[in-house]
Amino acid sequence: MALFGSGSSSNNAASNPSEVKTAIIKQLQQEAAMANARNLIGKVNEHCFDHCIPAPGSSMTSKEETCLSQCMEKYISFWNAASRTYISRVSRESKRLGGAENMAMMATPTDSL
Repeated sequence: MALFGSGSSSNNAASNPSEVKTAIIKQLQQEAAMANARNLIGKVNEHCFDHCIPAPGSSMTSKEETCLSQCMEKYISFWNAASRTYISRVSRESKRLGGAENMAMMATPTDSL
């Protein structure tokens, strides 16, 4: 379905507001997930590279490679735990306030990274 393009599919979308809303929410979730992935990669680079490679050279030692691998695994694991906790809290708050639709837009799991 083309939301913002031309053609007959956009006319069909305009006749079904629920479908348009669902498509927009899905697109926003995908964009938020990409932003989270970029942020995660930036943080991993910032923290792990600085920690594991004190003096960059033309190649990495096996100790540096091991350090980077372990650091990245830990950082991603912590990131996913924080994301699950955040999504759980948003879900609880949304249910408490009666706005489950708001939670759908805010929740962007990153476990697949």
